[in-house]
Amino acid sequence: MTDPRRILVIYGSQTGTAQQVAERIAREGKRLHFQTHVTSFDEYSMQSLPQEELAVYVVSTTGQGEEPDNMKKSWKMLLRRNLPTNSLAAQRFGVLGLGDSSYPKFNLVAKKLSKRLVQLGGIQLQPAGLGDDQHDLGPDFVIDPWLANFWDKALQLYPMPPGVQPISKETLPEPKYKVIWMDEESDNNFSNGQASIDATEMKTPQPATSAQNPFLSGVKSCHRLTPQDHFQDVRLVELDISNSGIVYSPGDIAIVQPENLQQNVDFFFSLFPNLDKNRKFRLECRDTSFPLPHNSVLPSPCTILEAVTSYFDIQSIPKRYFFELLAHFTTDELEKEKFLEFNTAEGQQELYEYCNRPRRNILEVLYDFRHTTPNIPFDYLFDLIPQIKSRSFSIASSQEKHGNNLQLLVAVVRYMSNLKSPRLGLCSNWLARRNQGDKIKVWTRSGTLKFPPNEETPCILVGPGTGVAPFRSFISSVVASSSNKRQIVLFFGSRNKSADFFFADEWSADSADSADNVKVITAFSRDQEDKIYVQHRIQENKELVCDLIFDKKGWFYVAGNSKFMPTQVRDALIECLTSRLCSREEAEKYVSTMEAKGRYQTETWS
Repeated sequence: MTDPRRILVIYGSQTGTAQQVAERIAREGKRLHFQTHVTSFDEYSMQSLPQEELAVYVVSTTGQGEEPDNMKKSWKMLLRRNLPTNSLAAQRFGVLGLGDSSYPKFNLVAKKLSKRLVQLGGIQLQPAGLGDDQHDLGPDFVIDPWLANFWDKALQLYPMPPGVQPISKETLPEPKYKVIWMDEESDNNFSNGQASIDATEMKTPQPATSAQNPFLSGVKSCHRLTPQDHFQDVRLVELDISNSGIVYSPGDIAIVQPENLQQNVDFFFSLFPNLDKNRKFRLECRDTSFPLPHNSVLPSPCTILEAVTSYFDIQSIPKRYFFELLAHFTTDELEKEKFLEFNTAEGQQELYEYCNRPRRNILEVLYDFRHTTPNIPFDYLFDLIPQIKSRSFSIASSQEKHGNNLQLLVAVVRYMSNLKSPRLGLCSNWLARRNQGDKIKVWTRSGTLKFPPNEETPCILVGPGTGVAPFRSFISSVVASSSNKRQIVLFFGSRNKSADFFFADEWSADSADSADNVKVITAFSRDQEDKIYVQHRIQENKELVCDLIFDKKGWFYVAGNSKFMPTQVRDALIECLTSRLCSREEAEKYVSTMEAKGRYQTETWS
């Protein structure tokens, strides 16, 4: 058995959020004198799992209820039928899920994992905590009380040694990384050694592209597709993936590692005027619970400017721990009082009004508390500011038609809150400002949409707005294949035919790219007095829909914004199928069966 006061914190994370929560749990465990071990699922030796007496599992849910990439191998092992039902009989555990309730399979991975661990004999200390991005306070609304309850139970089982007290929050913890300044390094061979390693790696075959090994793609174009006076700026970003080894299929995802906007980088350095942006450093681990960032995001060594540009997510909304740390660095009593208040249960509404509701970001908070900001040591910035997360986009092109030109359909996020300056989506605005020849870190992964392998199976595609991206990829692939004559019906919706009918020139009857087996049915909501949406067009074409679904065993797909559209489209399909079946209840059962068999698939985002 392991040390009885050891706790395993194991996470499955797609974008890094679950890892951040796992690191938070490790920090809290250390305060209570637990020996903490933080790891991702696939980096952990699952054969050791039965020896872990106390564990917290932190998992996100991706796509259509799928487990994150760094959990897939371990999850398959946990599902093995030959595992004894008492495998985890010695383990007490808790499960924290991170999800978004606007998705139909909200926190499905956490629910399945919790159930499976119990089946293997694990003792669940409390019901799974299901964090929700849609809540005003984000997943912390669930995580905070869940963790407080978990630690109460853990301390009952594994009390601290006699005379030992929890480490006070008033005690400043060590920074998670040790910063080594290159101009103070006693052995300057490090930099040369690193350079020679990189040179050697350049001569060896490179592994498939990934977060650790992204492809540095050149921008071929970044055209705005919507008029300047349109409410939304939508771009078609075209990337050159020649010599990348990237191979993708319709429905796959391109992942982009963005950087901070130059205006925000400049603002950051104005808040820290004493930082030499050209000074070089490298990081060392203090604790294996906090692995070093990958070189693809934070080179080693690198300059402060490189770190601020490509690593620190200075546009993110600060968490409670941000203010807890700031309280250690201030000499201003009023500012310290506010930081401490934000870390109390009573101060959560005020924290919401200050940060979450207006979407006030870290840069703006540092500006507001400028008596404290200059006192922050550089090494603590890695504890205060999270890493920039990668962003995922449905690929809008197909290799059959577009070759080495990978295309993304990007809606540029810009909106107003009650703050003076507009809120800008980091990645979309960064992409929109790229020029021809600029470089972008990109890699791909399999998407959640899987198209029928049988080329005779018809498909109904519902893709309003930028949701059309994966379907444009699919249609381009089908049209490029002279042998593929599957029947396709695309329901496309947007505001105006003249403003945001994406790829209209490819689907018009007189286009060289059009095909007899592809039918496009449109719904432009603002081109007439009564608003018309894709769900209305589906109901208007119920005979066609029923023929494809019932008679030809077609597959049905939905992609786009997750707020209302997916539910409304599902209801419209059920209405259509009810016309052939005995009742709405029968139609609902039929659609549920389609979902279970993969004939009804969705890819939505909030």
